Amino acid sequence: MTLSPVQWSCRRHLARQILALPLPSAPSTGRSCFSSPSRPSSSSSSSSSSSSSAASSWRNINNNLATMAKGMAARPHSIISSSVETQSRPLQSKRFVPTTSQTSSSTSASSSSSPSSSAPPIDYSSLPHSSPEVQELVHKHAMQPQTSASLQTLMKTGRGEFLHKMSDRILPSHNEKGNHTNGTNGNTSNSNNNNANDNASEATPLVLLQVAGFLRHELPIRLAHRIQDLSRVPLLAQMPSVQQVKDLYTTSFLEILSTTPKVISTFDEERNFARVLEHIYERHGSVLVQMARGAFELRAAIREGALLPGDDDGCEGEGSKLPAVEEGELKAGRDAVEFELMESTHAFLDRFYISRIGIRVLIGQYLSLRQPPVESYVGIICSRTSPYEIVKRAIDDAAFMCTRKYGDAPEVIITGRLDMTFPYVPTHLHYIMLELLKNSMRATVEYHGIDADYPPIKVVIADGSDNEDVIIKVSDEGGGIPRSNMKRIWSYLFTTADPEIQEGMVAFNENVDHSIDSPLAGLGYGLPISRSYARYFGGDLSIMSMEGYGTDCFVYLTRLGNTREPLPI
Repeated sequence: MTLSPVQWSCRRHLARQILALPLPSAPSTGRSCFSSPSRPSSSSSSSSSSSSSAASSWRNINNNLATMAKGMAARPHSIISSSVETQSRPLQSKRFVPTTSQTSSSTSASSSSSPSSSAPPIDYSSLPHSSPEVQELVHKHAMQPQTSASLQTLMKTGRGEFLHKMSDRILPSHNEKGNHTNGTNGNTSNSNNNNANDNASEATPLVLLQVAGFLRHELPIRLAHRIQDLSRVPLLAQMPSVQQVKDLYTTSFLEILSTTPKVISTFDEERNFARVLEHIYERHGSVLVQMARGAFELRAAIREGALLPGDDDGCEGEGSKLPAVEEGELKAGRDAVEFELMESTHAFLDRFYISRIGIRVLIGQYLSLRQPPVESYVGIICSRTSPYEIVKRAIDDAAFMCTRKYGDAPEVIITGRLDMTFPYVPTHLHYIMLELLKNSMRATVEYHGIDADYPPIKVVIADGSDNEDVIIKVSDEGGGIPRSNMKRIWSYLFTTADPEIQEGMVAFNENVDHSIDSPLAGLGYGLPISRSYARYFGGDLSIMSMEGYGTDCFVYLTRLGNTREPLPI
């Protein structure tokens, strides 16, 4: 008799039940009891009472086959898949629960039998970025949630305080090299000495392995979210520079998937992964300027009448072509178009830059942990960041830029808590303070005139034992900002700089986030980016201005560093 696939699936599903039955005695025929699922011969039914009971059970099972086959034929996919899943698991008693020692010994045995617990990566690098396979990969990773981290979490991880949470998939041989399992420099259990803990910033191989494992999981997800966002942003997605950034992100996304196994479980894999991230970190160095160039291209396209921002409503990157109109009407349309008020485009840029800061913090922290230790530093985080020292350095840089432009620079007076320190990323604070100080210096010089007696710029550092924030205020007497422009100062590409300087800046491919070599007033993204840096670890940046007098800027930085990243979706 020929059995249908459904009947065969039914029989395989019930085969496990047959194992539990006492076998009826039968004449030796040289055939296993599994050769045919048919009922045993009648000669075996009279052997014993247990054999009779077994034969009855066989008949019940055989009679149930037809009934189950009919039910499975009505919904074959769900039941067959469930049946196959059941077959793939070993037969166990319902009351059996493996003990911890049994689980550990099983894991150790499987780990020792193979050099790596993860399959080799699949090479996706040769696939076109627009191919369905790549699009499916991006969509698959973008559907996964991102994992946010706080400044304190990054510091504790770098010190090895979370090594006890490492996966058992790490090879046992890794724990045999020195005191790697003991955390930073072999001392994690003894954390009573805070000063020693602050200075113990050298990451052990196991710490690097742990951080690399997290980044291998997290970075493709974050890159995939941004790739999709770059594809969907209205109007801006059509700009050549933005398309280049999207290609760059896709290249980095595929490179991680193609060169690194899903689970980094050996030190060689960790070193190879670090080399990959070094290339990605350098490759993304110019993204800030590239995106600013894309915004500049969009504004130029709108003013030239190539695009209408009226469709800036969340469409999939489609803009409207401006119909043929008279020159006067075209000029009126251009005057009505204000790039600074395109809300969805700016919401996208806020998401993009916050995400970019997060990606660079994670990669930068990991790569810094691989470098020789620096006192009071854990990666890129300084446990004793001095706002006073950072402000002094920013004053020197801003004064250099102002003197180069105007031949002179206003004096800056620092008051308040000059001795306080707190954990923070010094480069972030320097970026914020440099932006605020150079704006204040430029406004002061231009408002009072060159060679005038400039009023000093005042910086106040406020902190108290009960304060939740470290607050830095920058006050100038540079004439203030008109109230109508207060909203626009947070807009990307809004600037009062000379348009020729602005056009020259977008042609300058700067591979660093900020530099004293750039003009004093340039692309106009300084203030919104500074606010993104402040908000990244739970702070903020606000500005109050009095037109005709001056401007006060307030920088809020969390003291404890326990606020998680505001990850955009």
